[in-house]
Amino acid sequence: MNVRIDESWKAVLQPEFDKPEFERLTSFVRQEYARGTCYPPAKLIFNAFDHCPFDKVKVVIIGQDPYHEPGQANGMCFSVSPTTPMPPSLVNIFKEIQNDLGTPPPPNGDLTRWADQGVLLLNATLTVRAHAAASHQRQGWEEFTDAVIRELNVRRDHLVFILWGSYAQRKGAIIDRTRHLVLTSVHPSPLSAHAGFFGNHHFSTANAYLIQHGQTPIQW
Repeated sequence: MNVRIDESWKAVLQPEFDKPEFERLTSFVRQEYARGTCYPPAKLIFNAFDHCPFDKVKVVIIGQDPYHEPGQANGMCFSVSPTTPMPPSLVNIFKEIQNDLGTPPPPNGDLTRWADQGVLLLNATLTVRAHAAASHQRQGWEEFTDAVIRELNVRRDHLVFILWGSYAQRKGAIIDRTRHLVLTSVHPSPLSAHAGFFGNHHFSTANAYLIQHGQTPIQW
């Protein structure tokens, strides 16, 4: 299949795009978008990849599902459109960045600037029906994003994988800890942030690892 995605990712993931399972997933997604409102906008489904080419990835943050309310999802996990108020988890992420690095929160929750520096903001499921959380799970996206993680794990060295919450940690179980740095904690959700997210120092730890391996740190 000819999928509109950054060419570096197309070269790596073409075997996935050619599978019958991905063709079935594509058919499902097209039907869903034709039937009613889905998020993110179709042109932004692969936005995380388009802003962060395969050979430029330094850090991978794994999320679960796109936001499912209007004006939120922009194709990157935890990120929202610039005009949208920050969701609670993202507010907590910036609180931890401020505590960890002293960097004040930005004016909005658009994380494109992270992606452009090499942070792959990867949701496990890349689409969702409006107002219906998890509505596109178990249709094939999870297998596709597993392949993304697998290819990064095998083809790249010295990446930082940030896994917040049990779902992300299960999805990242295949990562080779001898080749990459894997940082884990509870999710930044208000339900769990005080049980180990605050104070995890993931952002300074990630940057120290990148510097150690000759990479430019992320401006969080």
